[in-house]
Amino acid sequence: MEEKETNRLEAFSDGVFAVAITLLVLNIKIPGLDSLNNPLPDKTLWRMLRDEWPSLVAYITSFATIGIMWINHHRLFVHIKRTDTGLLLLNLLLLLIIVFIPVPTALLAEYVAYPTDHHVAAIIYSATNVVLASPDGCTNASYGNPWRINRPITYNVRVPNAYTVAS
Repeated sequence: MEEKETNRLEAFSDGVFAVAITLLVLNIKIPGLDSLNNPLPDKTLWRMLRDEWPSLVAYITSFATIGIMWINHHRLFVHIKRTDTGLLLLNLLLLLIIVFIPVPTALLAEYVAYPTDHHVAAIIYSATNVVLASPDGCTNASYGNPWRINRPITYNVRVPNAYTVAS
């Protein structure tokens, strides 16, 4: 049986995915923590918790996004047996964007409740997710093809423009 050479890459990637998901939860504020000696009345606490809905929705959405990317990453690496420089670079680019996701998530959660003339946060959040699709799409197109599965990978990475644009 041939030994798989992607274990270090997969372990490192799993760690980065875990850190990114953990950072998401840090954006959720717990009401009343600054007044521990004087707890909030239930009515006030419920209102303050309700006011945190943008942070919770943003957390769930970004958690799902990162989770889906992790599942796709896992499924792709079941088939890849060896790494090369191109794969390592594409993977690092993907991880760079994954670990950045908490930033536009926090921005969106903060600005979503403002009047309609505040679109920059939504644009940055959406653009981050569009950019996220590029390295994932390139990796799938370059390394996930059936003819490359279980075969040594040669260094010949080509960016499939049509696939990247379609993502």
